[in-house]
Amino acid sequence: MATKMPAAQNRLFKNMFICKNCKHKMKIEPLKVLQGKVKCRKCGKRDFRVIRKK
Repeated sequence: MATKMPAAQNRLFKNMFICKNCKHKMKIEPLKVLQGKVKCRKCGKRDFRVIRKK
């Protein structure tokens, strides 16, 4: 089985968040998400979750 490449893991999962309303993926700093300073570009909501690793 192939090993996971750290560069690819960082690109796909680091600072990636998903909008809970429209499921849009965005790369955002976690501190800004916790403070509520970021809105979704697609729907305008402020509810995000982290991307789940498979």
